[in-house]
Amino acid sequence: MAEPIVELKNVNIYQSGTLILGNVNIIVNKAEFVYLVGKTGTGKSSLFAAILGELAADRGDIDLPAALNMAHVEQEIAASDRPAIEFVLDGDTELRRVQAAIEDAERRDAAMALADLYSSLEAIDGYRARARAAAIMHGLGFKAADHERPVAEFSGGWRVRLGVARALCSRADLLLLDEPTNHLDLDAIVWLEEWLTAYPGTLLMISHDREFLDSIIDRVLHIENRTIRAYAGNYSQFEQKRSEELALLSALHARQVKRIAEITAFVNRFRASATKSRQAQSRLKMLQRMERIVPAHVDSPFEFEFARPLKTPRPLLSVEDGACGYAAVRETVQIVGGINASIGPLDRIALLGPNGAGKSTLTKLLAGEIAPLAGKRTAAPDLAIGYFAQHQLEQLKPDCDAFWHLRNLGGPDYAAGDEQKIRDHLGSFGFQGDRAFEPVGRFSGGEKARLTLALLVARRPNLLLLDEPTNHLDIEMRQALSVALQSFEGGLVVVSHDRHLIKSVADTLWLVADGKLQEFAGDLDDYQQWLRSRGKTPQSAAAPRMPARTGAGKNASGNAGAGGKKTAAVRAPVEKKAPRRDPLTRLRQQLELVEARIAALAAERSLLEAELAADPLESRLASRRANLQRDAAYLETQWMEIGTAIEAEEAKAGI
Repeated sequence: MAEPIVELKNVNIYQSGTLILGNVNIIVNKAEFVYLVGKTGTGKSSLFAAILGELAADRGDIDLPAALNMAHVEQEIAASDRPAIEFVLDGDTELRRVQAAIEDAERRDAAMALADLYSSLEAIDGYRARARAAAIMHGLGFKAADHERPVAEFSGGWRVRLGVARALCSRADLLLLDEPTNHLDLDAIVWLEEWLTAYPGTLLMISHDREFLDSIIDRVLHIENRTIRAYAGNYSQFEQKRSEELALLSALHARQVKRIAEITAFVNRFRASATKSRQAQSRLKMLQRMERIVPAHVDSPFEFEFARPLKTPRPLLSVEDGACGYAAVRETVQIVGGINASIGPLDRIALLGPNGAGKSTLTKLLAGEIAPLAGKRTAAPDLAIGYFAQHQLEQLKPDCDAFWHLRNLGGPDYAAGDEQKIRDHLGSFGFQGDRAFEPVGRFSGGEKARLTLALLVARRPNLLLLDEPTNHLDIEMRQALSVALQSFEGGLVVVSHDRHLIKSVADTLWLVADGKLQEFAGDLDDYQQWLRSRGKTPQSAAAPRMPARTGAGKNASGNAGAGGKKTAAVRAPVEKKAPRRDPLTRLRQQLELVEARIAALAAERSLLEAELAADPLESRLASRRANLQRDAAYLETQWMEIGTAIEAEEAKAGI
């Protein structure tokens, strides 16, 4: 029988005099892994605070078992001289209590008390506590030399990691994690995912990392209209159920169909560009799932697209025998060397690699922000780079509003000062009405990230270099970014810990590791296996000594992750060669691609005609119809030419 660990009975919570949760009745049972989802400002963090006792409910009761051991990650970790590993061990309050009692008994020379206390220490696995803390820190990216460093020496992001390590070390019955992956790289996220899979307690989590959620969560609590509704299953299953509910509302039907058409068009494009059947199958499975979940986002406030670049030279950018690094006090330090790579307008590349391997440094080299230490970086004359990095958020002018930023920094399309055009563009990024005229200094990290992306999109780049673009973005904005990138007509290089984004937009993986840049021959599952083979995920040392949770660790399609897969090989990007195919096979594949594109185009034209019938004076729709007609004529010509070539090859072969 299920055993409740958190029970809300007729709970009301107000914030600044406004009711954000009303008459809520929810039970969280022991050993459940629960995800709390809702738009910004709906009360997720307030509910966490109420459960922790930091915020009193204005009405109703929040019932917790007596002596419940709860742990959470503090949002601000104060600077202190406390050694990092001791700070992490402080999370285990029972361990510290027993250790303090042992010291007291030793001072009093109380032999009988000491015997009991040593038994208690063994019962809580206290003799392994330091090794367990060290393994947790290692999994989260800390080096052995970091263990004795004072907390004050770490940056804000690394202090948050210390807070995560401290919570994991607590042996809590109930673990509350608010955005635990925000300051983690992909390696640490993979490790945390495995650790949580074996965690025997109850988990209540807020996160925007959907792949992480799908692997961990078995129940979703959705906050909307000041109430909470429970859904069984992981995040993708919640989206599916949510989309089915929304589909009942006829006003949303047209937008659902439009989104499905966009995803279908991307599937057809991707099927042709993938060079490895295994990767293609993995991506297509993911896209099939996206096709089901996209309708759950029809009420999203974010919807934008990249305009077609003015020019798309080939290649856009190349590096020959390059090296990148940074200048230290007395010398120049090389991080990545022997870089030979070329990026074209259709390339979709994700950079993988351990923390500190040089992904961001390489991205800076590609962006032209740093000069190569060796070799040559060659940019096409018409190269237009759209570069997104976290430091750019701090370069926004705090005293100026979003409208000013777009008009003055959004490129020539917005420099003319057409107010409605600027308002429309900002509105698609969530800055509607008066929000467009609020000083940027008041913006949250997520709002600054959205404004930075709005500026990047406005400049019509033909090469996107995105370094952790999803940091601070919620799931709705991440989904909108993913959809926009799928139809982007330039080159793309992305560094991200968001695996869903990588799977959605990248068809080539490059690995930065051991001072080299190489192409990774597998997919993200293979990369996780590669990490394990390098000893980056020492799960056995860090996980609680409890049986693994049954049913956890599977994605929405029921796949059990990367276990049992071979370790993928890597090779240099420039050495990649497509397998040879006979002309007839190649032509038939090209014909299949063109036919699929024609079908997708026809579906899009049908939707567009329906929208034009409702609003025949919409100039943007008319312009889009003209473009579609042009594309259709081109594809039909291609179809005829390829068909003629196939007939000629079949005649040669006597078919």
